[in-house]
Amino acid sequence: MRPKASDPKRKRAFITGASSGIGSELTRLFAADGIDLVLASRNRERLLRSADELRDRHGIEITVIPTDLARIEAPEEIFRELKERRLSIDILVNCAGFNVYGKFAETDLSEELALLQLCVITPTQLIKLVLPHMLEQGYGRILNIGSTGSFVPGPLNSVYCAAKAYFLSLSEALYIELKESGVTITTVCPGATASEFASRAGMTDTRLFRMGRLSTRKVARAAYAALWKKKRLVIPGFWNRAGVLGTRFVPRGLSLKFAQFIMSRRP
Repeated sequence: MRPKASDPKRKRAFITGASSGIGSELTRLFAADGIDLVLASRNRERLLRSADELRDRHGIEITVIPTDLARIEAPEEIFRELKERRLSIDILVNCAGFNVYGKFAETDLSEELALLQLCVITPTQLIKLVLPHMLEQGYGRILNIGSTGSFVPGPLNSVYCAAKAYFLSLSEALYIELKESGVTITTVCPGATASEFASRAGMTDTRLFRMGRLSTRKVARAAYAALWKKKRLVIPGFWNRAGVLGTRFVPRGLSLKFAQFIMSRRP
């Protein structure tokens, strides 16, 4: 159930990847419900513009933390700053991420290590850091943005899919561990989405993205609704759900060939 304006303690959400895409849409949804925000991203200018707009429109408290979450020190630095400001986190949204596209033998190792830090290590650290307070107060919400790539290995998308498989596995395990604690964890696994994510990775001309994309707003709304309904897992979009369901019945080898086909560029 969403917090009400009459609640004696206003809730505060910490959102990573808040300057663009799904993360930016989520900040608007939280702000519209009167939830204070901590926004983290590398893009300082975008964060400041968004914060000013949302403060003016909704009268909420917003803390902006421009930082590169692909640095191993970033989570500890953020929580040190929050502690100094006496800001506690009631809702954590792990949304930051990027992709490295191409054959593993040819892609850049430094980019892939940054991807693993951002999509695996950093969200694991952040969950570790927020959990003690959430468990102590008997309330907490964690929203993790995964991928349909969590469900099957992705040739040409290998490191990203492996990272998202880890993220889904961790999230579902914690969903069970946290039962009856007052803390819930929800994972949302979108497919191709119309955002800067694909263009940054050089994937806009792959079959996956040419077959159709959901808007960031639609994905964010599905994620936001799932969070308050305390759902374990949500896959936005009919065809995305059908594709994931199909992996349960199709031989693994065939799934891998299909994954390679849709991740390839059209000739």
